[in-house]
Amino acid sequence: MNTILNINNLSVDFDTEYGIFHAVDNVSFTVSKGQVVGIVGESGCGKTVTTLAIMRLLDTVVGASIQGEILFEGQDLLSLRKKQMHQIRGNEISMIFQEPMTSLNPILTIGRQITESLELHLKMSSKQAKERAAELLDLVGFSDPYQKLNDYPQQLSGGMRQRVMIAMAISCNPKLIIADEPTTSLDVTIQAQILDLIMDICDKSGAALMLITHNLGLIARYAEKVIVMYSGNIVEEGIANQIYYDSHHPYTLGLLKAVPRIDGDIKKAIDYYRRNASRTNRSVNWMFF
Repeated sequence: MNTILNINNLSVDFDTEYGIFHAVDNVSFTVSKGQVVGIVGESGCGKTVTTLAIMRLLDTVVGASIQGEILFEGQDLLSLRKKQMHQIRGNEISMIFQEPMTSLNPILTIGRQITESLELHLKMSSKQAKERAAELLDLVGFSDPYQKLNDYPQQLSGGMRQRVMIAMAISCNPKLIIADEPTTSLDVTIQAQILDLIMDICDKSGAALMLITHNLGLIARYAEKVIVMYSGNIVEEGIANQIYYDSHHPYTLGLLKAVPRIDGDIKKAIDYYRRNASRTNRSVNWMFF
C-alpha cells in the first residue's frame, strides 16, 4: 500500500501562563491509501491536537508551536504558505468534526455551506454546485435533498447535522478523511448508521480514513491499524487484531480491561489502571509507566 500521509516526529506545544504544555510529543506514524487508521486514547491525550496540526488549524492559535514533518503525498504541509494549504484543506484532506451541533454556521443554509467548497475548489457554477449538493445530501441519506438545501442547521436533528458534515467532507472527493469523534453526541443506533455511512463512502471512493475516538468498540469494528495514544505519545501501534489480542503496553492493557462488560468488574479495571499509570515515571521500557 502506498503511503499518503507520513507524520515524522510531530510535536505540538502550547505556551501557557503555567508554562509550556506538551500536547503532542514526538509522534510518528503513517497512513496508506485507502487504509482505515484508528487513533484511540483518553480525553486530553493529544488525538484531536494531532489532527488539528495536520489540517494546519493551529496556525492562528496564540502560543501554539509545531515541530516535525507532516508529509501528504510527499509534500510537507508545515512548509506550505496559507494559500497553498487552503487549496489542500477541504479539497484533498477533509475533516469531520466531533460536534455537529456547533460546527455548522447557524446563519447560513445547509446548501450554502456545502456549495461554498464546491465553488471554491472545483470551480463549479452556482447551479452546478447546488445540483451536486443535492446529490451529496441524497448520498448521505436525506429523502428530500433539494428541500433540505434551504434549511438552517438548527432545523435539523443531531444525526442529520452529522450527515451534513459528512456531505461537506466528501464534497470534493478528498484522498484523506479525518473523522474526529464523529458520533460523540449521537445515540448508539445513529452512531452505527453514521459510521457505516462513512465506511461505505470511503470504500467506494478509495479515500483513506483516520478515525479518532476513545471508543475501543468502534475501533475494533472499523479500523485496520490502531494507534494508542497516552499523554501526547504513541505508546503502542499495530494491526487491530494484534492490539486487541496481543497488546503489551500497560496502558493499552488497562484500556482493554476498562471496556464495560456485562459480567465484568469495572472497579478492578480502574484499580489496575491506577496501579500502572503514572505521568511522571519515564521508565526505559514503557514511557510514562
